[in-house]
Amino acid sequence: MAKTILITGCCGFIGSNLCRFLLKKNYKIIGIDNLITGRERNIETFRSNKNFNFIMQDICEPIELKSSIEKIFHLASPASPKDYLNHPIKTLKTGSLGTENVLELGLKHSAVVLVASTSEVYGDPLQHPQKETYFGNVNTVGPRGVYDEAKRYLEALTIAYYKKNKLDVRIARIFNTYGPNMKRDDGRAIPTFINQLIKNEDITIYGDGSQTRSFCYINDTLSGLYKLINSNYNYPVNIGNDNECSINDLVEKLRNIINSSSKTKYLKLPENDPKIRKPDITLASEVLRWSPEVNLEDGLTKTISYF
Repeated sequence: MAKTILITGCCGFIGSNLCRFLLKKNYKIIGIDNLITGRERNIETFRSNKNFNFIMQDICEPIELKSSIEKIFHLASPASPKDYLNHPIKTLKTGSLGTENVLELGLKHSAVVLVASTSEVYGDPLQHPQKETYFGNVNTVGPRGVYDEAKRYLEALTIAYYKKNKLDVRIARIFNTYGPNMKRDDGRAIPTFINQLIKNEDITIYGDGSQTRSFCYINDTLSGLYKLINSNYNYPVNIGNDNECSINDLVEKLRNIINSSSKTKYLKLPENDPKIRKPDITLASEVLRWSPEVNLEDGLTKTISYF
């Protein structure tokens, strides 16, 4: 009999891809989303699948399910700077009230609960690359604080449920992920640059473009999440690609694939925007036997095809 998995944020970028990934493995999926940033079009291709059930709900309200569930992927949250700056209070509530509701549901069903944290818990890091043991450098009252602190609280609450209530938990610190089902206008680097190049518009780079990111293709992120929830490790694990790339280099890689007349325009770097970002994935390699397989050029080509 197929096991049932609950996915919050099922209409978002990672959530919708995870639904498809798990349906192919013959799991039954219950997806929850309030569509504040997710899109129903992301689940259209499998909406009629008999093993998929969509519930439109805000997880900040108590979650009631009639069917039993074995595992939960808690992915719900505005995730791009544009989205969480537009919804600052909802972002904080989703990380706090929403997470508590998910953890309570996990207790009720004796389910394994994986919560999606983020590399943003490290803030503008003073350690490079970032290990799970690094506590971070976060401005609690800066514009990015609503997302950073929501996720830091999510981690603290999850570990409290693990220690106090013996709930079986997993914590994934997800680094920059890209691929199909991203929104064109979500403000993140890769979809923004791709669509500017396709439309021959100015490429808007914040700062001087020397800041770095580590981009992980969605298929690799999904395999990491899947291995993590099926592991026995209860503390944070970095899930990301450790191939570091400057924003200027990213744009050049995209230019090599997309024929465009776009010019580059440099704008002021937003407050507390991280200057460097690279995961140390030693723990994921040792505990999960996981490492990313898709190189940046191949992943970008697949993503450009989607757009």
